[in-house]
Amino acid sequence: MSPHTIRIASYNMRKARGLDQRRRPERTCAVINALAADVVVLQEADRRLGPRHPALPREMIAAETDFDVVEVCDNGLSLGWHGNAVLVRKGVGVGHVARVPLPGLEPRGAVRVELEIGEGLTLVAAHLGLRRRDRRAQLHVLNAVTADEAHCIIGGDFNEWSNAKGLEPLAARFDTHCPGRSFHARRPIAALDRFAMTRGVTLHGAGVEKGALAKIASDHLPIWSDIEIPPAIY
Repeated sequence: MSPHTIRIASYNMRKARGLDQRRRPERTCAVINALAADVVVLQEADRRLGPRHPALPREMIAAETDFDVVEVCDNGLSLGWHGNAVLVRKGVGVGHVARVPLPGLEPRGAVRVELEIGEGLTLVAAHLGLRRRDRRAQLHVLNAVTADEAHCIIGGDFNEWSNAKGLEPLAARFDTHCPGRSFHARRPIAALDRFAMTRGVTLHGAGVEKGALAKIASDHLPIWSDIEIPPAIY
């Protein structure tokens, strides 16, 4: 049987507010479409105050993309949970979904989604904290809640400026990959956005979206990786 190769992307969309300080969800939607991804994890997908309305309207996603929204919110309104949302291209099967509270000074949480791809892929969408000690504690939790998964990817805004420190809790099972410098979008100097992949997942290519819209639509540039999952055996 042939392996399953997909493109996964991650984008801190900054609540659809661009560097021109205009909130333009249609621009964010165009950036997402340009990634040509099968699965997209989004950070800051909802407004922060009040009932946390989606910054990217569901009806816009339905009308202008080929994605379905994975239902992860707990209020029946938001696109994500703690701002973490997951979009899957139509036809990608979705299994169990779980919300994972994360420790730290700030309110944080991650989303765990089982995708029906090949032998199965567990995806964790996360936006880690601003303090390294909080990030380490959060990664310990994410490692623990995926401990039984053969094929797992943690994707999102890791908020880690160092390539040598801070990711130790994942080192035994995951290879952490930086597709490139993604922050600040105007002049990228840091690879804050990353994917951590268990060693059963094969990486074939990766990059940072640097198109004109991406450079103004958020303070982060989107990242992507082409990955291969072993096929299911029946």
